[in-house]
Amino acid sequence: MDSLADLSDIEAFDIENLDIEELDDGGALGVVTAETSGDAASVDRRMRILAELVSAAASADRLLAAVSAARAEAVDQVRAWCLANELAAERDRARRAMLAQAVEQGLTADLDSTAESAGDSEAVSAGVAGSRWDALEIAYRTAISELACALHISQASASNLLSQSEALAGAYTASRTALASGQISYAHARVLIEQANSLPEAARVAFEAEMLPEAKRLTVAQFDRTARRLREKTHPESIAARRAKSQADRTLVFEPAADGMGWLHSYQQLPVAQAIYHRVSDMAASLQGPDEPRTLAQLRADVLAALMVDGVTPAGLGRGIRATVNVTVPVLTLLGRSDEPGHLEGCGPIDPETARELAAGAPSFTRILVHPETGVMLSVGRNQYRVPKDLRRLLVIRDETCRFAGCNRPAARAEMDHTHEWQADGITRYDNLASLCAPDHRLKTQTNWTATQLPGGVLAWTAPSGLHYRSDPSVPFEPPGIVADPPPF
Repeated sequence: MDSLADLSDIEAFDIENLDIEELDDGGALGVVTAETSGDAASVDRRMRILAELVSAAASADRLLAAVSAARAEAVDQVRAWCLANELAAERDRARRAMLAQAVEQGLTADLDSTAESAGDSEAVSAGVAGSRWDALEIAYRTAISELACALHISQASASNLLSQSEALAGAYTASRTALASGQISYAHARVLIEQANSLPEAARVAFEAEMLPEAKRLTVAQFDRTARRLREKTHPESIAARRAKSQADRTLVFEPAADGMGWLHSYQQLPVAQAIYHRVSDMAASLQGPDEPRTLAQLRADVLAALMVDGVTPAGLGRGIRATVNVTVPVLTLLGRSDEPGHLEGCGPIDPETARELAAGAPSFTRILVHPETGVMLSVGRNQYRVPKDLRRLLVIRDETCRFAGCNRPAARAEMDHTHEWQADGITRYDNLASLCAPDHRLKTQTNWTATQLPGGVLAWTAPSGLHYRSDPSVPFEPPGIVADPPPF
């Protein structure tokens, strides 16, 4: 934590004990009025206080930068330790295999020190015995999953943090030094790394050296524009070649928002994105008139929604297809006796009126009461590995997302995992099943991440490190009474 020592000379400013009455000579603190402006000493004193307050804020910001540098160092140590540990464990396994083979062949007397040291390693792999993942994959997935759970971030964010920390601890040490001393923010460092990493490796050091002085004086937005321009000038590949590569990254992202709203973000080729926006804008503008109360922005949103929900592509794609959305509605809300919000799968609360409208008749929505309907088969015991369709539907509603700690991928596209593994005599039953996305299902299978299912669908996760995490279902479910497994016939 040497990064923090650089800020030991920052003077603390005691805001709580500031004597307002002493400073307030007839006007508000820090405001020079006509009545007080004639007192030069008072004005000087007020401006000095303002300068100290601003300096205190700047000092705190430099402290944040130093802590970010220290975090980068700690995160990279996690990466380095996981990698070194897994490589040591892999070497240990190889030595043990050599020893076993030598014993079989009766060559133990001729073994050298390499074989004799087979048991000397202290490495314990985070992978399960017989894992199909190699040491690099186990190390990477272990570091990412452990950091994601410990820092309460997604695994994608943890992966980005890991790569940025490795860069600051390695190739971009000058940026880390500037970050540790509070000369730049972590946002500046992230922009620099992103732009530099898009250049050939040989050009990155020079790019960093040229951009660091700019990072120390520009806002993040200004620095980003400047860095992009320099990257454009120095990149050896043409923009056409780079555009062809970037086109593979096009995507559409859904992001829930507050108050029953949400965002759609689409990353497209620039001409396509512009064409979409102009077409929607033109259609929205054509609807404007003296009797149209909606603003142009509202009309754009409504036109896009109508096109996407009901529209058809030129190839006919989308005809007859509507999205299926699960909405959970409390019984009393459905009957109009309560204003308790409904719950839209993957998003969260929606207002009672919308919930009642959706439950009343929209054919594209699945209507579900808080208490599941009777007749759902909750267990098939050891008779069947495959999860019955109605049980799977119930579990998707219960889970809503992947049940690995912190994961937010939709349960509707996840796999059904036997918490107590099927091959270890686990049963196909509601309280031994949970939704796991494919990557996290593989993580549980190939590494020493383990889960225990508690009443109500709660999952208690234990990491390879031994740390513990909890995953709660979206809709806690525990049927009344004990559900007996069906007879084995």
